[in-house]
Amino acid sequence: MRRLLPALLAALAAQAAAQNTNDPRVPTTGKSDWELRQEERDWKEGEVGLPAQPRGDALIEFPVSAASRFRFFIDAPSLSVNADGVVRYTLVARSASGHDNVSYEGMRCGSNSYKVYAYANAGAWSRGDADWKAIESRGIQRWHNELRDRYFCPLRLPIASAAEGLDALRRGGHPLLPALDPHR
Repeated sequence: MRRLLPALLAALAAQAAAQNTNDPRVPTTGKSDWELRQEERDWKEGEVGLPAQPRGDALIEFPVSAASRFRFFIDAPSLSVNADGVVRYTLVARSASGHDNVSYEGMRCGSNSYKVYAYANAGAWSRGDADWKAIESRGIQRWHNELRDRYFCPLRLPIASAAEGLDALRRGGHPLLPALDPHR
C-alpha cells in the first residue's frame, strides 16, 4: 500500500494539471506566469515549407465527435515538430459524401493556438491565414481540441518528435493519457 500511495498522488497531480489544459494561463511546466509571458514575447517562428500533398495510404484517422458528419485524418509524412516548438501537420477532413478538405496547419501547445499555413486546392497549395488563433475550448472546430489534448500536447507540452505523435495517433491517444484521464 505504501508503494501505491506515491504513484497515486503523482497520477492525481498529473490529472489535475491535465484538467487545466484548456486554460492558457495555467502553467504545467513549472514556470511562473511571468516566465511564460516572457517566452511568448521572445518566441520566433521558424521557416515553414509546404509538404507534399497527402496520400490516401498515409492517412491516420482520429476520432473527433460522434455527432460530426466528417471523418478526420493526419497525413503521416507531413507531421513534424521543429525547433520553434510548433507541431505541424496536414489535416484531411472528409465529408460524408467523400469530399476532402485539406489544410496544412501548425499548433503551439504552450500558447494554446493554431495556424493554417495553406489549403489544398486541385492538388496544389494556396496560402492560408497568416495569424495564430486561440483554440477555443467550446469551439466548432473540435478537431483542434482533440489533436491538442489527445495526441500532440500532453501536459500542454509539444510532443518531442513526429514519431511520438504518430505513435499517439496509431494508439488512439498519447501514452501519458491513461495516467491522466480517469475515463480511459
